[in-house]
Amino acid sequence: MEKTALVTGAAGPLGFAISEALIKAGHLVIALDVNEQALDLAVAKLGPKAVKCVVDLTDEVAINDKLDEVIAKYGVISILVNNAGILSNNKLEATSLNEWNKVLTINLTAAFLLAKKLIKPMVEQKWGRVINITSLAAKSGGITAGLAYTVSKGGLISLTFSLAAETASSGVTVNGIAPAYVRTPMVTEQLSKEQQNDIIQKIPVKRFCEPSEVASLVAFLAGEDSGFITGEIIDQNGGLMFD
Repeated sequence: MEKTALVTGAAGPLGFAISEALIKAGHLVIALDVNEQALDLAVAKLGPKAVKCVVDLTDEVAINDKLDEVIAKYGVISILVNNAGILSNNKLEATSLNEWNKVLTINLTAAFLLAKKLIKPMVEQKWGRVINITSLAAKSGGITAGLAYTVSKGGLISLTFSLAAETASSGVTVNGIAPAYVRTPMVTEQLSKEQQNDIIQKIPVKRFCEPSEVASLVAFLAGEDSGFITGEIIDQNGGLMFD
């Protein structure tokens, strides 16, 4: 049955793959991103089941106003995928307060604001899915990732647990995915070739994760068959860490 899904960071490779997978699963996707030009291209490729939604996730008023418009037109958003994120590789001494605040705002606070806006209607209809894209960095302390990014993703895991506990009896599930080294610009552009080669040698499966692999897992967690899974963080790291 078609439901309305919201995917943040939809203009990037991972957000695009997630949006595509949800559309293939039969859903309408509200594709949200701050980069309007890139989002136009993504939505054009995704086709008529994708709806463009340009929002700055650092602006609470803009988020709420835009989502009010979307809900009025398309109904309750039943699936929320918090995918948007920015990377910082800086460790403690090199991390400024401005950088810390920016990374935490986009990677964690935005997920809180979207949950605050969208979960109540899910609970009222007694069905909903929230999927948070976190990271291996949160569990490892960051291998190549910096302090602010690692902390933001750890916070997203805690947010997942807290929301899952709060909504478990209401037909709403809240889960996270902790990928490592997905083939996106975070890896291909922000890490040197030497770093990439070194990382591949450390990954037991000897390759990077593909966006489509994360997207397939998101589509499963967004579906009917995942209703008995909540408060779970699913690792997708090629064997880098077992727990």
